[in-house]
Amino acid sequence: MDKEQEQKLVLKIADLLKENMEFSNQLKELTETNKKLLKKNEKLENIISIIPPEVLPKEASSQIKSKTKRFEMATVLYADIQGFKKIAEQSANTDIIDELDQIIFHFNTIVEKYKIEKIKTIGDAYMCAGGVPIKNITNPVDVVLAALEMQDYLNKLKAEYESQNKKFWDLKMGIHTGPVTATFSGRKKISYELKGETVHIATRMASASEVSQINISIMTYELVKQYFVCEYNGKIPVKYKGDMEMYFLKRIKPAYSEDRKRGKTPNQIMWNKYLLRQFTDLQEIILDRLERELPSYLYYHNFKHTIDVINQAELIGYGEGVDDESILLLKTAALFHDAGHIIGYDEHEYNGTQLTKDYLPKYRYTPEQIDKICELIMATKLPPDPQNLLESIMCDSDLDYLGRSDFIPVSNTLFKELKEQNKIGSLNDWNKIQVMFLSKHHFFTKTGKNLREVNKQMQIERIKTLIEE
Repeated sequence: MDKEQEQKLVLKIADLLKENMEFSNQLKELTETNKKLLKKNEKLENIISIIPPEVLPKEASSQIKSKTKRFEMATVLYADIQGFKKIAEQSANTDIIDELDQIIFHFNTIVEKYKIEKIKTIGDAYMCAGGVPIKNITNPVDVVLAALEMQDYLNKLKAEYESQNKKFWDLKMGIHTGPVTATFSGRKKISYELKGETVHIATRMASASEVSQINISIMTYELVKQYFVCEYNGKIPVKYKGDMEMYFLKRIKPAYSEDRKRGKTPNQIMWNKYLLRQFTDLQEIILDRLERELPSYLYYHNFKHTIDVINQAELIGYGEGVDDESILLLKTAALFHDAGHIIGYDEHEYNGTQLTKDYLPKYRYTPEQIDKICELIMATKLPPDPQNLLESIMCDSDLDYLGRSDFIPVSNTLFKELKEQNKIGSLNDWNKIQVMFLSKHHFFTKTGKNLREVNKQMQIERIKTLIEE
């Protein structure tokens, strides 16, 4: 390359560097402008989200994004607060509004307590729904408990007013369980609109109710009758459904009630049954997280193993004759006992207890129950040394595969898992360790021994034939 060509090349490079610098400056300016626009847009959306769509201009209303979702099982409560006319005869309008606001505020508190979603207030009518926006299996029970608490609150308030010769609101409630379509709109303050036959039937249940009564449909009744006293209330014609049976919800059954005479407050026996029912929702959430977040090298300690231990804990638990609360504690401990692998392989039992303490308070577990569950999780730490019956059940459930017919393929997954982490030597070394471990191990419960001990001894003999001296 001669000097002239070299100079041209240098000039060309200089031009390219200049263009690149100009482009970088332009890109920086555009980035800053974009950040400012995003902030302005966020502020605008925040303002729009708290203003009812009907009062917004069309161009602003179009910025509200809505999402529609179908829920196969939701429970809708429609409360008709009656008596506006008769109270207006002796009260100033502002007093009436204040009284209604007081009732609505208290209803909102109850709804929040039972994790139900307030849908809307229309004048003196109030609607809420369980199972929306987060699906759950307990929503019929949640809504019925909330309805009893609303009824009790209004009855007490009414008695207080009548003792002062004042008139007060009457309440008629209707509840129905079925599929709904929910539309979500807004960002900071999300509002919900429910549509579908379930909403219509809930309002029909309220209109067919009587003053101070809670009228529930046959669908809701079938889902809650285990826990509540109900009284048949005839039938009502429903479009496309024919005649639908109705029931007045009276109280919690005495066996499940803290206040046995009144039947308004659940006792711990009922909560334990509720938590067992709710376990399905919790299990789905945790197993989904395990499937997504567990490391790929966990060929043994995966979500399938967790399912096996849950099922075996329930089987051995019932075999040992433990009560409902113990079954709940065992199944929950089994669900979390290996979840700590999300955080780290070593000390995963301790990590599992930390996840337990994070999740379970949100699901109505008591502090005492959470402590027992953590103890059960720690009991699975090797070598097993259970201190009581529940810990014995837990240990036998965790090591149940030792006496199963599929022991060899299952143990091979554990070998593969340890090998990938350089925690074990050859397969022959692994087989020697297994014979030693199996020979020292014993099942602690009578049920576990009956189910697995004989087959475990057969596995020892089988592995011995695989060992190369």
